[in-house]
Amino acid sequence: MSLLKQLFLAICLFLVVAFSGSFFVGLENSREQLLSQLRSHGQDAATALGLSLAPHVDDPAMIELMVSSIFDSGYFSSIRVVNLADNSTLVERTSPPGTGEVPAWFVSLVNLQPQGGDALVMRGWEQAARVEVQSNPQFALAKLWETAIGSLAWLALCGLLSAIFGGWLLRKQLRPLDNMVNQANAISHREFLTLPRIPRTPELRRVVLAMNQMVEKLKALFAEEAARSEKLREESYQDGLTGLANRRLFDTQLTNQLIVTEQNSEGFVLMLRVNDLAGLNQRLGGQRTDALIAEVGEVLKQLLEDPRRSRWTAARNRGGEFSLLAPGITADDARRLADDLSRQLQNFYLTGASDCTPVAHIGAVAYKPGEAPNTVYMHLDQALTEAQNQPQHWAVLAHFNGAPIQNPHQWRAWIDEALQQRKLKLFFQPVVPCAEPGQILHHKVLARLLDAEGQAVAAGHFLPWIERLGWSARFDLAMLEHTLDYLQEHPHPLALSLSGTTLRREEYLTPILDLLKANPGQAHLLTLEADEHHLPPPEQMQALSQAIRDTGYRLGLQHFGGRFSQIGNLTHLGLAYLKIDGSYIRAIDQQSDKRLFIEAIYRATNSIDMPLIAEMVETAGELEVLKELGLHGAMGRLIGAPAAQI
Repeated sequence: MSLLKQLFLAICLFLVVAFSGSFFVGLENSREQLLSQLRSHGQDAATALGLSLAPHVDDPAMIELMVSSIFDSGYFSSIRVVNLADNSTLVERTSPPGTGEVPAWFVSLVNLQPQGGDALVMRGWEQAARVEVQSNPQFALAKLWETAIGSLAWLALCGLLSAIFGGWLLRKQLRPLDNMVNQANAISHREFLTLPRIPRTPELRRVVLAMNQMVEKLKALFAEEAARSEKLREESYQDGLTGLANRRLFDTQLTNQLIVTEQNSEGFVLMLRVNDLAGLNQRLGGQRTDALIAEVGEVLKQLLEDPRRSRWTAARNRGGEFSLLAPGITADDARRLADDLSRQLQNFYLTGASDCTPVAHIGAVAYKPGEAPNTVYMHLDQALTEAQNQPQHWAVLAHFNGAPIQNPHQWRAWIDEALQQRKLKLFFQPVVPCAEPGQILHHKVLARLLDAEGQAVAAGHFLPWIERLGWSARFDLAMLEHTLDYLQEHPHPLALSLSGTTLRREEYLTPILDLLKANPGQAHLLTLEADEHHLPPPEQMQALSQAIRDTGYRLGLQHFGGRFSQIGNLTHLGLAYLKIDGSYIRAIDQQSDKRLFIEAIYRATNSIDMPLIAEMVETAGELEVLKELGLHGAMGRLIGAPAAQI
C-alpha cells in the first residue's frame, strides 16, 4: 500500500475515532441532562397536582377529572393517586410505552428510563393521599434522536471535507515522492534526470537534494569516462592536423567493407596524393604547407556532411596523401566525384600558392566484398599512376560490377515491385552473451528481396539503391510490418534497424509509431535500432527515443564508436543497448589500442549500466578478449551466419 493511501486511511480512521468519541460523549451528556429534566418535570407535576387536589381530596369525581386533564397533555406515562389510609388506588391513568419514529436500537442504546416524582395530598394537617407521577421519555428520545442525527450529519460533512482537503494536501505534499520515483525509474532506464523543483518540506527537501546530487555525480562520472574515451579515440584513430581518420582507422574500415556480410556492398576507394609535397615545403614553408593540407582535409570533410554519405570514411594516410572510402556508389558516381574533387583542389592551389605547377592526382578503384585489401591498394597505385598521365589529373578504374542488375531503371522497377508485392524474406543473425555463447539474447533481422527467379538478393546490393531512390522510409515500414507479422506466429526476441530518413522526418516516423501502438503485444519482443551514422540532432533524438518507449518498444544503437563525442547524450535516451562497430572489434586480440578503446567505452557505459554488444566478431580470439573486458554480447560470423529460420 502506498504511503499516500496509508496516510489517507490514517486520517479517515482518526476522523472516525474523533467523531465516535465526540458523538458518544455528547450523547451521554444529553442523556444525563434529559434524565434530570424528566425527574424535575415529574416532581413539579406531582407537587402541582397534590396542591390542586387538596381541596377535593374527598371528591373522587373531581380527583379523576383533574388527573385526566393533566394526563391528557401527553407528557406523562402514568399518574396515580394512592389513599394513604389503606394504600388503595383512588385514580390511575397510564399509557403504553412508545418510541414514535425513534429506532429501537437507538432506544436500547440510550436506555432512557421514565423518571417520576411524588407529592402528598393534605386534608388540613392530615396526610390523606399520595400523588405519583412518571414523565414520558418519548419526547426526550425524539429530541435526542434529532440532535444525534444533526451531529452525525455535521460531523460527517466535516469528515468528508477534511478527507477531501487532507487527500489533496497529502497528494500535493507527497508529489515530490512521485517525482523521485520517476527519477529512480529513469536511472534504471539509463536516464539521469534532475528534479528542478525542490519541495519546501524539510524532510522531502533533503531527500530530493540527495537524489539530485547522486544524479549529478553519476552524470559527472559518465562525462569523465566519455571524455577520456573520446580522447583515447582521437589519439588512436584521428589525424591531429586535419581531424580526419588516420590510416589505421581507414585500413580497419576498408577491411570491414571487404568482409562478405549482408550489409556490405561494392563501392569505390579514392586516393588523393598532393604532388611534390617536399617542394611545397621548400617554397611555402612548413606552416603554410600544413595549412594547405588542413584545407584539403576540410574539402573532404564537406563531402561527409551530406547525410547520404554518412557511411563514407575520409582519412589522411600520411603527408599529403588522403583516402576516401565510398561504399554503394557506381562508376559514374566515382567519376563525377573525382572530377569535382579535382576542380576544387585545382582552384584551391591556384589561390593558395604562388607557384601553380603542383597539382593533386586522384585515383579511384572499385572494390567488392571478398577482395583482399592488398589487391585494392595495388589497384589504387595503378589508378594514381594512370592519373599522372591524364589531363584531368584523375583516373577511375571500374574493373568489375558484381551487382545482379545493371540498369538504374531496372533497379527502380524491381525494388518497387518487390515492396508493393511484399517480396521480402527475413533472415536472422543470432546475438549471444559473451560469457555464455550457447544462449541467445536476440536475433538481428536482416532483409533480402526476391528477384524474378525467386532468389534472395542480399541487402548490400539493393540498400544503396533504396537510399538513392528515397525509399528508405517505405522500406522500413514494409520491414516492420513483415517483422510484426512474423512475431505473431514465431515469438522470439528480435532487433530491427531503422534508416536515418525515418528517424529524422516526422512524416515518415508517424506511420512507424502508429504501427507500433497498434501491436502492443509484440513490444517486449522487438527492439528497434538506430544507426550511429544516421542519428538526428540530440533534441530530436531524445524526443524520438521517448516516443518509441511510450509505445512499449525499446530503442538500441548500432555501429557505435565513430561519433563517440555524442556519448554524453546517451544519459537522456534510455537505450536498451549499444552495439560497437565492427571496425573497433576487428583483430582486437592483436591490437592493444583497440582493446584500450573498447575498455574505455565499457567503463563509461558500465557507469550507467548500459549493455555493450560487439558487432562482426570473426575469430575466437576476439570473442575471448570481449569476454575478458566484460562486454554483454556479441554477433558476427563466428557466432552464426544469417539464416532464414531461427
